[in-house]
Amino acid sequence: QVQLVETGGGLVQAGGSLRLSCAASGRSFSDYTMGWFRQAPGKEREFVAAITWSGSTVYQDPVKGRFTISRGNAKRTIYLQMNSPKPEDTAVYSCAARSGLNSRNSNAWNYWGQGTQVTVSS
Repeated sequence: QVQLVETGGGLVQAGGSLRLSCAASGRSFSDYTMGWFRQAPGKEREFVAAITWSGSTVYQDPVKGRFTISRGNAKRTIYLQMNSPKPEDTAVYSCAARSGLNSRNSNAWNYWGQGTQVTVSS
């Protein structure tokens, strides 16, 4: 059974830093793209960042230069380093995995974690 489990969410002050982790299990993810999406109250889920099996990364414009996605050596864990977060980054952050290249369309992703709440205070 495939599982993606996020940890590291919580309350952070604007301008601080927070690191999210996602541990994947249940199959090999060495050829999967893994990524992060977020959903704020009353808004649709939106793409944040993704990393391919080769290490290529892509970011949504609002987080470029502030967030960094990375992948563990075993390719079963990914991280999202959130530096200088802003109140508008407050959302539930979900880890996802998909076979193949990145897609900003959440419907194109095969596996999802349960999500972790990130709240940025001003």
